[in-house]
Amino acid sequence: MYAYIIRRIGFGALTVVGVSILVFTIMRIMPGDPLTAIYGPDGMHKLSDAERLSLMVELGLTDPLVVQYFNWIVDILKGEFGRSFFRAESVGEMVMRRGPLTAQIAILSVILSWVIGIPVAIVSALRPNSLADNVVRFVSIVCLAVPGFWLGMLIVLALLFWFGYRAPLTGAALFENPLITFQMVIGPAIVLGLGQAAYIARMARSSLLEVIREDYVRTARAKGLSSRMVVRLHALPNALLPVITLSGILLGFVLAGSIPVERAFGTPGLGYAMFTAVNERDIFVMQNLVFLYSLVFVVLNIVVDITIAWLDPRIRYQ
Repeated sequence: MYAYIIRRIGFGALTVVGVSILVFTIMRIMPGDPLTAIYGPDGMHKLSDAERLSLMVELGLTDPLVVQYFNWIVDILKGEFGRSFFRAESVGEMVMRRGPLTAQIAILSVILSWVIGIPVAIVSALRPNSLADNVVRFVSIVCLAVPGFWLGMLIVLALLFWFGYRAPLTGAALFENPLITFQMVIGPAIVLGLGQAAYIARMARSSLLEVIREDYVRTARAKGLSSRMVVRLHALPNALLPVITLSGILLGFVLAGSIPVERAFGTPGLGYAMFTAVNERDIFVMQNLVFLYSLVFVVLNIVVDITIAWLDPRIRYQ
């Protein structure tokens, strides 16, 4: 088990290094230099050559690309993520202030996806090709096809015009005022959770249909166990292994999906901060947030892989 964990952490570290190189390279090969991205073509004409050179030196953009990359990595290891050009806060402060909201949205959406997706999958798998199964498959396809940001805007407009309600745009920390925080995160969590629930339901249904045909399930039925006990004690625990893996991947996708959804609801999380950075062309905020997202995604996959190996001994010995 320890060898498997070390191997997975090693592969994860290599992935993080590759992602950092990719993110740094993409930010540097964007059309124009970073100053053009920040000030725009019109603003660049107002800068003299001396001012332009001074800004480039201040930002460290006159160094060779290799030196810039290693300086960036060293700053990250020291916990320094740079500062926004348009706000009086560092990226680290932004993450500490906005990150908990996005984390709560992601965790709540995963919980909702399991609460909705697993029972639906059980009903659908136990009665394949029935009316309930066809309805579930149709609804899951619709949830997969509908863009989250569009559904989010519909929910916001419906609450505003029908009930005159709008979620608070700013609030205290979770333990200071849980009600306000809950109002801020529940809308994005529902939208993201519905999309995940569709994936969970389809994966769990396919896995259950495969498991309930196994010999040990038929043996359990032959011993006189009821269908409910067979599913709960034998079929479902084994069918959930691929669902756990999928949930880890979806949790990473939620971080990316939260960008348009948080924008639609006006939730001041990291997704909204990423949208603002892209809109303002604040490339150093974009660079550090994209790297942070990728790091969280890699860590989540490592945790899921270790969890699956702990639950299923066959994996850890491969």
